[in-house]
Amino acid sequence: MIAPIYKPELSLRISVTDRCQLRCRYCMPAEGVPFCEHDEIITFEEIKDFVAQLQVAYDVHKVRLTGGDPLTRKGIVDLVAMLSELGLQDLAMTTNAQRLARMAAPLRAAGLDRVNISLDTLEPGTFEHITRSDSVDATVAGIDAALEADLRPVKLNMVVMRGINDHNVHDVLTFALKRGCELRFLELMPIGYGADLFEKRFVPTETVHRMLTPAFELTSYPRAAGSSAQRYAVHATDGVEGVAGFISPCSDQFCFDCSRLRLTAGGRLMGCLAREEGHDIRSMLQGEPGAPLLTAVRQALGCKRAGVHFKQSVSMAAIGG
Repeated sequence: MIAPIYKPELSLRISVTDRCQLRCRYCMPAEGVPFCEHDEIITFEEIKDFVAQLQVAYDVHKVRLTGGDPLTRKGIVDLVAMLSELGLQDLAMTTNAQRLARMAAPLRAAGLDRVNISLDTLEPGTFEHITRSDSVDATVAGIDAALEADLRPVKLNMVVMRGINDHNVHDVLTFALKRGCELRFLELMPIGYGADLFEKRFVPTETVHRMLTPAFELTSYPRAAGSSAQRYAVHATDGVEGVAGFISPCSDQFCFDCSRLRLTAGGRLMGCLAREEGHDIRSMLQGEPGAPLLTAVRQALGCKRAGVHFKQSVSMAAIGG
């Protein structure tokens, strides 16, 4: 009997655009940032070719489309359908949900499995302060549409910032539990424009955990290999139950078994969000398939963060959230 060929697992985060409707303070300034020109953006065909080539050598068990906001990319439903043809185990998307209310059903029909949605607060005033937009209702409508379209599990991401939205952790968790969503509390990272907020606004996971315990019982699950989140079963004092997670890149580094790769909208392959090293892969995709691209992948996987320091000056919108 021939032994099966072992393929190491790989998780891809592919930024399809650096554009976004919002201007979140930890991501970009009010006036925005310089965007890629149209001909600099990686094409749908290049994205599909990239994933297909990696499937030869790796078990590509998860592909997540990011941005910017991926729903601003024209034809995004077509890309989802193209990638769905590759037989991926988990095809997901991270979005601010501003356009999700009308796009959730078409995305599900095209083959999207689930969504991660940014939700830093439910308070209109705080939402406007963080995002420089008054459209919190659009985000909530997008969450409800995702649930109705069965893009589950719907995961909500809350970046907790001292003196800005840390007083909202109870309300956002209650909202998530009542809708059957999994809320993940994210530590603010000193990346790009987030570095300017970090010293004054950083809240460690331990503090958030302590803030929640009077109203919620948290029981940890075993950590899954390669996971960025420590997940907990949550039992609220009012009887509502669910799951929450904590992503702690600053206070509890999880880089030792990370198998994530990032492809930016400009075609740059990165092994770590916190390091600036990268490989331009577009020329590799235009040549013969195989060795050059896989060499770049191996090198990127070897560029994980060492220690606690972040060496990344590029905005999150340019890298892909």
